[in-house]
Amino acid sequence: MALYNSFYAKSEAGRPWVKDFIDSQDPRTQRKFFYLCSLLEEFGPKLPFPHTKYIGDGIFELRFRGTEGNIRVLYFFFEQDKVIFTNGFVKKTKRVPENEKNTALQRRKLYSEKRLTGKGVQ
Repeated sequence: MALYNSFYAKSEAGRPWVKDFIDSQDPRTQRKFFYLCSLLEEFGPKLPFPHTKYIGDGIFELRFRGTEGNIRVLYFFFEQDKVIFTNGFVKKTKRVPENEKNTALQRRKLYSEKRLTGKGVQ
């Protein structure tokens, strides 16, 4: 039973960035992502490393190896029971690139603003 619900942050045009990223990956990678999503929905912030890692400023990374390499999907928790996925990428360096973390922070801000105004978010 899921205690958390996961959602995709969306562009102004309504495109879900992470869904688009995952859809572009190999089917095996997609299955791993959805399996980890189910674990995240069940355990929330208690899901341990190596599946997740806190990277600072309220942003977490979902971590797994896909056929494309090390996949990272950044997310944050919203309200009591929501996981919001912001962006995904194939990790090529030892650390999460600063621009990816900044993207997650910007999308969290956008999501929160849309949430406050009630403009097309969950």
